[in-house]
Amino acid sequence: MTPTTATDGGRSPDRFATTHWSMILACADSGTGEAKARKALTDLCKTYWRPIFAFICRRGYSVPDAQDLTQDFFLTMIEGDLLKRADPGRGRFRSLLLKTLQNFLVDDTIRKRARKRGGDIKFVSWDEWMAEAPSHFSISAREAETWSAEKIYDVRWAATAAEHALRQLGEECEARGRRRVFDVLSDCLAAERKDVSYPKLAKTLGVSETAVKRLVHQLRQRYRALLREEVAHTVEKPEDVDEELRYLCAALAATS
Repeated sequence: MTPTTATDGGRSPDRFATTHWSMILACADSGTGEAKARKALTDLCKTYWRPIFAFICRRGYSVPDAQDLTQDFFLTMIEGDLLKRADPGRGRFRSLLLKTLQNFLVDDTIRKRARKRGGDIKFVSWDEWMAEAPSHFSISAREAETWSAEKIYDVRWAATAAEHALRQLGEECEARGRRRVFDVLSDCLAAERKDVSYPKLAKTLGVSETAVKRLVHQLRQRYRALLREEVAHTVEKPEDVDEELRYLCAALAATS
């Protein structure tokens, strides 16, 4: 995932009329709380639970406590009125979620209200989610101890966006009977071209080198489009997509 590859392609600005985050904000401002907006917020929270959980862990909470707090935070976001009280200049879901999470962790009253409202509801089944959407991105023990909670949050957010787009691409390939192609080529989609061994990939797949280059090109294009669409779900305006992509790419690059 690099700034150049991530911002190629594009989507029509009119897609933002119904994208998740703009719809959520519109409903928060109007106070209507439409079912579609609540579902969109639920979907975004489910996708981006890892950065929230990682942030809470870095703040010194044990894993079980961090799991409970993540659950409570989700309930507060989805059932509460935190979005209505948010800064109207909020354009990115990532930034607003982090600010809301920081406030949540220091406000015992908010946490108690979330626990009372949610009762024994488990918004995320941890074992199921870990198995259903495993992450291939890891933060070393040294980095986990030396990086700030905010840096861990941003890096984990960027990795989640990239992995979610890659997972969607894998599902598309599987639906078209090209799962093996994806499994063999997926590791090189975000790699520099000079680091890709086309002869080795061609031998593995049993096709010509020219065919491999064409397949890699096609998969890269689709991956970029999916990544762009993923990020578009988390910003309010179309002009925010490229900047958010650059920010996330820089966050991942800092880990290399």
